[in-house]
Amino acid sequence: MAWRGIASLVVLVLLSSCGAERVPSAGHAVPDRPAGRAEGRPELKLGLLPEQNIFRQLQRFEPLAACLSARTGVTVRLSVLPRYGNIVRSFASSGLDGAFFGSFTYALAHRRLGVEVLARPQMLNGSSTYFGVILVRRDSGIRNIQGLRGKRFAFVDQATTAGYLLPLSSFAHAGIKDYRTFLGETYFAGTHEDVVHDVLDGKADAGAAKSSVLERMAGGDPRVRSDLTFLDRSPDVPENALALSPRVTPEIRERVRHVLLALHEDPEGRDALAHLGAMRFIPTRDEDYAPVYRYAAEAGLDLDTYEYDNGR
Repeated sequence: MAWRGIASLVVLVLLSSCGAERVPSAGHAVPDRPAGRAEGRPELKLGLLPEQNIFRQLQRFEPLAACLSARTGVTVRLSVLPRYGNIVRSFASSGLDGAFFGSFTYALAHRRLGVEVLARPQMLNGSSTYFGVILVRRDSGIRNIQGLRGKRFAFVDQATTAGYLLPLSSFAHAGIKDYRTFLGETYFAGTHEDVVHDVLDGKADAGAAKSSVLERMAGGDPRVRSDLTFLDRSPDVPENALALSPRVTPEIRERVRHVLLALHEDPEGRDALAHLGAMRFIPTRDEDYAPVYRYAAEAGLDLDTYEYDNGR
């Protein structure tokens, strides 16, 4: 798709979509920030992962960013990144102040950049976690990991739990020491959505993706439920959560946290949550990522030095 080549897409969120401005901590001036100011206000630039088409991703998050802007007194800008790994590198190159991190990208950014997680959404089904799956078509004849020998496999990106760490662990548990020699061909599709489409359409024999993306896609494409089956799944890990750079002042950090955790209490906040398919945000801690740190260790990945190029 043409959008994969876009370096980034930055959107200034209009405040009017979340009603009149409401700022917590009344009586306290909003401190200036190294990230800059917009129209006399401090500014936060938040990164989004490319889980799906960037325009749909923006549509999901724009109402939330508008509420954060209106209720914190901080102008929130969104930047959808073309690759998962960029969300770590872009803190330096693009001046990001935070991001809605996937579980593996958070683990990387926490170790390398010192970002601290604030909150994550609890989805409409009550879950605040997701799991990774290795998926194949039901009519493929593939019934287990060993059945993937010589097949074409679609990963998402080497900085994803569901799209990379899960299959690495599954292959290791199946006694496969080098997936490159076991599989016939591999490639990195770039998004979970593209992996699912590629398996459905026969471009790949199998692939790895996250359960919450599959659930969203199933609402618009009945083939996701009828034509696909799973060979393996990962433990549950936290849904994409907002984490902020240590550069962000404690006051602004608390304002953002306060707004997120209270969104479900009024109609405008609930509307923003509905665009995410969520019922509320819940507090999140680094300890919630213990399965990710364990997975990385089992895969032999040192998060402090881990580098990758997705085979490019």
